[in-house]
This record gives sequence, C-alpha cells and structure tokens, in this order.
Amino acid sequence: MSFSFRGNNPVREAIHAVFLFHAIEAGLDMGIVNAGALVVYDQVEPELRTRIEDVVLNRRPDAAERLLEIAEEYNRTGEAEEAAAEEWRSLPVGERITHALVKGIDGHVQDDTEELRAQIAERGGRPIEVIEGPLMDGMNVVGDLFGAGKMFLPQVVKSARVMKKAVAYLIPFIEQEKLDNPEYATAKETNGTIVMATVKGDVHDIGKNIVGVVLQCNNYEVVDLGVMVPAQKILDTAVEIGADAVGLSGLITPSLDEMVNVASEMQRRGFEVPLMIGGATTSRAHTAVKVDGKYDGPVVWVKDASRSVPTLAALLSDAQRPKLLADVKADYDSLRERHATKHDRPMVTLEQARANRTPVDWDGYVPPAPKQPGIHVLDDYDIAELRAYIDWQPFFNAWEMKGKFPDILNNPTTGETARGLYDDAQAMLDRIVEEKWLTAKGVYGFFPAAAVGDDIEVYTDESRSEVLTTLCNLRQQGDHREGVPNRSLGDFVAPRGTGLPDHVGAFAVTAGLGAQDRILAFKEDADDYSAIMLEALADRLAEAFAERLHQRVRTEFWGHEPDEQLENEDLIAEKYHGIRPAPGYPACPEHTEKRTLWELLDVQANTGIELTESMAMWPGAAVSGWYFSHPQSQYFVVGRLGRDQVADYAERKGWTLAEAERWLSPNLGYDPED
Repeated sequence: MSFSFRGNNPVREAIHAVFLFHAIEAGLDMGIVNAGALVVYDQVEPELRTRIEDVVLNRRPDAAERLLEIAEEYNRTGEAEEAAAEEWRSLPVGERITHALVKGIDGHVQDDTEELRAQIAERGGRPIEVIEGPLMDGMNVVGDLFGAGKMFLPQVVKSARVMKKAVAYLIPFIEQEKLDNPEYATAKETNGTIVMATVKGDVHDIGKNIVGVVLQCNNYEVVDLGVMVPAQKILDTAVEIGADAVGLSGLITPSLDEMVNVASEMQRRGFEVPLMIGGATTSRAHTAVKVDGKYDGPVVWVKDASRSVPTLAALLSDAQRPKLLADVKADYDSLRERHATKHDRPMVTLEQARANRTPVDWDGYVPPAPKQPGIHVLDDYDIAELRAYIDWQPFFNAWEMKGKFPDILNNPTTGETARGLYDDAQAMLDRIVEEKWLTAKGVYGFFPAAAVGDDIEVYTDESRSEVLTTLCNLRQQGDHREGVPNRSLGDFVAPRGTGLPDHVGAFAVTAGLGAQDRILAFKEDADDYSAIMLEALADRLAEAFAERLHQRVRTEFWGHEPDEQLENEDLIAEKYHGIRPAPGYPACPEHTEKRTLWELLDVQANTGIELTESMAMWPGAAVSGWYFSHPQSQYFVVGRLGRDQVADYAERKGWTLAEAERWLSPNLGYDPED
C-alpha cells in the first residue's frame, strides 16, 4: 500500500517517523532515509500517530480510510504553518532586515535594502547609514546569538551572505556619493583589519574562509590573500593597509615550518601586531614551542572559527589584551615545560626497532597477483556513483557542527541547523551531478615489489631484475611494551630474500577539477555559503573517490578480497583487509614521498593534479597514497624518531641531515640544536 502527499507534507514526515521507529523496534539492520525530513516519533500528534500505526502494523481493516480522513486536515495545518512563516514580510523594514539576517534568508534582500535606502534618503541621510544602522544592528544580533551558542556556524555564514548582498547593492550608491561629495570619501569604521592567508606551499583554505566570514560578520575588515602566499606578500600587504593583525592558516605539516618562517620575518621587520595561528595540523603546543619564540609580538593559536572573534577582540582591546596575553604566556610556558620532557620518554635505537619488526610469517604465503597490472587512468569518473560513498562526519566537522553523523541530524540542540545544512548539501550535490560542475579523474597502478630493510623496491617488470624506484619508509622507535612491534610499512611487503612475487599499488584521485571557477563565481556574487559548501563537497567527493577506488582495487583490479561485500559505514570503519596509507600521514609522515608516487604514475599528466613546493596537492580536493594487500597490514603512527634513524633516512634519500630534519621536523624526538 502506498500514499502520496505533496511537498514537505507533515503527514508524510509523520509516516516516515512512525514507520522507522517500528522498523527499528522490529530489528531493522539498515535503512535509507532522508534524515533531513524526519521528525521525532514522540513529537507526532497522538491521534495522527495512532492512525499511522494502525496502517503500519495492520491493526484494523479500515486503517487506510481512517488515515485519509484526517490527512487533509494536517495538510491544511502544514499550509497554515507555511503561510505563518511568511508573516515576517509584513514587519517594518528594519525588523525584516534583522529577521532575514538571523534566518539567513536572501530572497528579498535587495528589495528591503532599497526600501531602507530610500527611507533614509528621504530624510537627507546617506546610503552608508543603511550599513552602519539596520544591517550592523542585525549582524550584532547574529553575533550575540552565535557567541551565546544559540546560532551555529552554517547559520552565521548564511547571515553573512545576506549582509554581503545588501552591501553589494549599496556600493554603487556609496561610490556615486563619493564622486558627488569628495568629503565623504573616508574610511569606514570597523573593529579592526586583519590580513589572512594560507601559507606558501599550502592550498587548503576552507577553515580560513569560514573564519574570514565570521570576522566580517562582526565588523572586522578581512583582507584574504588566498592560498600559497609567500611571507613577503603577507607582510608587505599588512604594512600597506596598516593591518591590526595577521592570521596564518595551513593544513599540511610543512606549513608549520612556514609559519615559523613568517613569525621570524615579522620579528626581523619590526612588526608588533598580533599573529594568529590556525589550521588542522596546528596546535597550542606547536605554537608555543616553535612559533612564539620567533616573534616578540603576541602569538595566539585559535582553535576554530567560534574562538576567532573573542580572541581578536581581546587582542585589539587595551582593556582585555593584558589578561589574554598573561593567560597565553602561562599556558605556553607550561606547554614548553612539557615539551622539554618529551625527549626524555624512552625510545629504542633503530637497530633495536628493526629487530622488533612486525612478525609476519612469509612461509606458505601466496601474494595475490593484480588482475589488472600496470598503470590505469580513470577519466571523468561518475560523480553520481561517488556520492554514495561520502563520509559525512568530516563534512559536519568542517562546519564546526559537534556530534556524530547521522545522530547529529536529530540532536535536540543542533538538529534543525544540521538538517538544513545536510539538505543544502544534497541540493548542491544534485546540481553538481546534473550540471557537471566538477570533473573527477584518477590514476592507479600495481607494480612488482619487495621489501629491502625498511624500504620497498619497485621493479620495472615481473622479472624483478631492474629497480624502477624505491619507496622509503620510517619505523616506530618508541619503547613499546612486550609483544608490541615497532612497525614500518616495509613490514607488509614480502622481503626480497623470500623470492615471493609480491606487489605494491599506488593511486591519486581528484574530484576538484572545475571547482575553483565556480567557487570564485559564488564569491563574486557575495555567496560565501555556497562557495564554502562547494569546496567542502569537493573534498568529500575526493575522499569518496579514494574509498570507492580502493574497494574496486580489493574486489576487482587487484582482487585480493573478491568476496568482500561491505556497506558504506563498514568501509568508513575500515572493516576490510588492506590499507592505503598516504604520504604525509602518520604511517608515512614524510611528504616528499609524494614525488616518487607522482613519477611512478605520471600523476600530473594523467589527472591534472599538481604538487606544490611543500608537497600539497592542487586542486586541494585530491587524495593520493599506496596500496598494501597483506591481511596483516594496518595503519599505525610512526611517532618520534631518533637521530640515528633520521641520519639513516637521510642517507637512503640522498639528503643532508639538515634536509631530513627539516622534512621530518614534526616527528623529531630530539632537538637538532642540541
């Protein structure tokens, strides 16, 4: 039996909720639902719930007729609620603007802004008064609600879209006024100006963009220089515009060293303005130990966008700054003391670590041979297919929405915002697929290989007589408890001495081709919300591409798990044999191994993915790594390295010790200056 109800109908939503509740009660293992349209079972009206349960549970022969009797009544209720939702349009225009800002509704923003401008002009006022008055009043409400935890980041970014579109409408009037009255050509009043940039060699900027939007919502002037910005450009711009602060962002670990470089340059050039540090790989500890000592001015790590406004406000306030800096100093001193003791933690020598390698019994092992050996290019991969493999948890993390997916969609506090964000993402994904906004490309390959010590030799062909390249690996050196090995990725490939015909795989994929032009177009249209949404979805699709390709590698292309049948949740939870570690991540933290991967697969020619000087991938929505098939292969954290291993690694790479220490800086278990 089926029912059809139009639109976001309350009866349909109630049926979904009741049916799902009873299905789960009956032991449902999995269901596919639109979580954004679910209501809570207990919130369904009792009479409606009873009649739906009569149908779902087949409790009486006239159940369907009885449900239809009251369905239209609830339809009318839904229509009345929709009509009530539009009642705000009858409010005075100033209140309408505030409502639109708080709710993030941009459909009427030009009409309401023009009405306000005309009213102010009638009494002899200026267009700028619309911004300084009603618009800023509305944004102050948004800022207060966000600060009180009553609004969430996606809502704030939507509010910023309304504000920016209103300002964009007013700019021609303001510019004309300046031409007519030169005395009006004065700088606008702001809470301060900050120059922000993703540092040289790094391409990731979702977090930076969100911080910029939040600061703008709180009347800070933000000069965003974009990505891959050299220190000189950042600091020259700060001097040129008289910035009150500098903000640095980065994701990959080499960016940490570049932030140290920027701080050193600020010191050399005599800067005194605050330096704010942020990004996924940054931390209070790194800021305290590495950055703070290079610059005498204030250096503050900012965890997320919600902390950016109060932190910058305190840094620029004569009244608040002393306490903030005193607290920061006490915190940093404590972190530096703890860091100093880190080198005292027990480590073993490289020789001891190698003696405690992962115990793999190669006797009787038959390495699986790839069914499709060699290099293969995936051109214009179907994004509609990748959509089903998205891991949504990092998406909500990027928007600073706390909670586990999908539970977050029904959280009493954040659920409404989370559902709205999820629905917007689904709508944009529809357009991405239907209008071909993005192009996904990939390349993968399988190569004869053998472990030689910690490294892996890759051969030109199955004769294994000529080495094509070598994958250099690191080994854990922590003093582990009895029975816990000191692992290296080289442990998971058959040693050369066994004579076993093992293989290793490599891949690089992107779903970001075409994204940048659309992101720029959204920004030019004052739509940061859509720009950030597209960037976040491109990242998720790239990760989904990596997940889907690895699944096909295991089941089809390499075929070492031909009978695997896992749902997406199981894939995300890595409930399969085999791993795909990525250079720059914990099991292989040294980023320059990407160069080896790029040469092996001719990645740039085959996919268009480039490497920056710091080994970041461009477009940023890209994933690369190695494939290991052995059933004992697993992810691990290399952790701290001793000087003996760093020197050994430098020799294997053909580097000086200083070069090795620079690229391995986050993992050093000693101070190079000692």
